[in-house]
Amino acid sequence: MEFKVFNDSVHGHMEFHPLLVKIIDTPQFQRLRYIKQLGGAYFVFPGASHNRFEHCLGVGYLAGELAQALKTKHDKEGQNLIDEKDILCVQIAGLCHDLGHGPLSHMFESVCQKEDTEEKKKTHEQISTEMFKHLVKENGLKPLMKQYGLSDLDLIFIEEMIDREDKDGNLRFEGRGEDKSFLYEIVSNKTNGVDVDKFDYFARDCHHLGMQNNFDYRRFLKFARVCEAEDGKKHICIRDKEVFNMYDFFYTRYCLHRRAYQHRVNKVIEIMIKDVLSKVKDIKIHGFEKTLFESIDDMAAYTKLTDSLLQVILFSTDENLKEAKKILARICSRDLYVFLGETLVKLISGKTEWKTWEMEKKEKLAKVLRDQKLKPEDFEIVKFDINYGMKEKNPIETVYFYTKSNPQKAVKLPKEQVSHLLPDTFSETFIRVYCKKTLRTAEKTQLMNCCKEKIFEPLQVIFTSRLLNLVEI
Repeated sequence: MEFKVFNDSVHGHMEFHPLLVKIIDTPQFQRLRYIKQLGGAYFVFPGASHNRFEHCLGVGYLAGELAQALKTKHDKEGQNLIDEKDILCVQIAGLCHDLGHGPLSHMFESVCQKEDTEEKKKTHEQISTEMFKHLVKENGLKPLMKQYGLSDLDLIFIEEMIDREDKDGNLRFEGRGEDKSFLYEIVSNKTNGVDVDKFDYFARDCHHLGMQNNFDYRRFLKFARVCEAEDGKKHICIRDKEVFNMYDFFYTRYCLHRRAYQHRVNKVIEIMIKDVLSKVKDIKIHGFEKTLFESIDDMAAYTKLTDSLLQVILFSTDENLKEAKKILARICSRDLYVFLGETLVKLISGKTEWKTWEMEKKEKLAKVLRDQKLKPEDFEIVKFDINYGMKEKNPIETVYFYTKSNPQKAVKLPKEQVSHLLPDTFSETFIRVYCKKTLRTAEKTQLMNCCKEKIFEPLQVIFTSRLLNLVEI
């Protein structure tokens, strides 16, 4: 077998199995070259030009590295936990886990979806499994996979690693069974979020954003092993002395969201691009076989959807795309929606109460500048959480460790046993207000003052359903 070597800017020289190379060379995988990893962040951070293609290569590589490290460690101890087929399947899953991303990555997923209340929105993981099946079928890869020893059950295993949940939200174990449940934690870890997907995008995003990545995934690979936990299942565990490296893992996630993903200018560009997609999702755009909305259920049409969609809209002469084109032109000329301020709040109540409160505030903000004739829909009030990955919960409480004295047993490390200087809170909520109209300096100042005095200051109290209706502009 002739392996192929890719020289990556983050991981260096990565070696890939011939079957992985065949998958990489398909049109379905190659389209990832034209989808930005961080969507609209490139408009804010000039270095964030990396794409889903290189990220998927990195995840496929790291998935193989972790699986091989576990195999080597346990083979030396006479435990045959992982075979070569397992490693190949894990590598394919890592390689194909993001096949389902649409233009501008997560932004497409949040806008161009079915709004049926009875049917859940498709996630990019679900679309990724559909695209993987399409990729295998369209490129006739099944015979080649069988040649390398992969069966239909192995294909199911790969799909499960990409998207674990069934229609009822239960985790699937058909491909390997619960005796090898630890393999499902390599690409997408539903137990605690520690997986090679994050190993790669933490390192890659920090590299391209010019930020420091304090988490050392190489040490994780060195000290990881498989142990049986109190639930009777085998989990990937890390040595107890690596606990601070794991806190760095979750803190890096927080920092990336705080400083980049949720950056106030990045968010306003995301809002504008979402408005663009919302205006065109039901329109059949010249050059595309179906509408964006219809393409989600047609993988042949979906294969042709990339970030080039924005260029098509920007240079189109179609009158149906006029409004979307105007918003895109504003992004390119830096005439962005106006940021009116943000505040940190402790707690926000349920979705229904939030929508009611949000509409009330928009209506009252619209009355501040009477000369401008503003409407409630001219304002965008954004609520978002930044956390360590598990909302209010300390994610380290879900991570399994082992000790030097007993490397076979999985244990938890309570925060109190680690350090008294660790955080007590692991999630925070922010509210931001934007105006979609172009404003003069005096008008902007007037609205900012209104937001500060009538929205942000009252929000310093803890929200409950009972208090929500008492907060007035």
